[in-house]
Amino acid sequence: MKLKDIVFKTRTYRRFDESCRIDRETLEGMVDLARLSASGANRQPLRYIICNSQTDCDRIFPSVAWAAYLREWDGPEPGQRPSAYIIVLGDKSITEGFGVDHGIAAQSIMLGATEAGYGGCMIASIKKELLRKELKIPEQFEILLVLALGKPVENVILEEIRNGDVKYWRDSSGGHHVPKRRLDDLIIKL
Repeated sequence: MKLKDIVFKTRTYRRFDESCRIDRETLEGMVDLARLSASGANRQPLRYIICNSQTDCDRIFPSVAWAAYLREWDGPEPGQRPSAYIIVLGDKSITEGFGVDHGIAAQSIMLGATEAGYGGCMIASIKKELLRKELKIPEQFEILLVLALGKPVENVILEEIRNGDVKYWRDSSGGHHVPKRRLDDLIIKL
């Protein structure tokens, strides 16, 4: 698959086949892609927690919010929840600021997930103290992102933005529509 195809297929998925588990070796391979990615001043301050057991996934699920624009939806139902999570942490013993490192790392992980036949959702809306307590995450680590991963079971439809509205939405058959700006609207010509 060409890079453009992988990027095109790397969508935000919020519903999964929960019975399709992701093995630890595959998840470690995704983290290895993040490890090899760029890091500001080459500090490499990110650390990762990998969870793929049903028990651990059940412990993480209440700590994350799923879709701000879908106000009446509380997140995936049992059976459609993630089968793995990668929690991205910043090691404050290395630096107090993590710049964009976690965004770069998360995108590398998501591209790797797509290549492996999975999908996911980068979640920044996190009940951090609940998650810290549940997983006993030491204070040395700042919780930056939670990456929810699994085998996607939803159809994501990209469409052009209409009337400036960027809000994603679901149609009556469950299709998840995501408006995108046109390329010509993004490039500033001098």
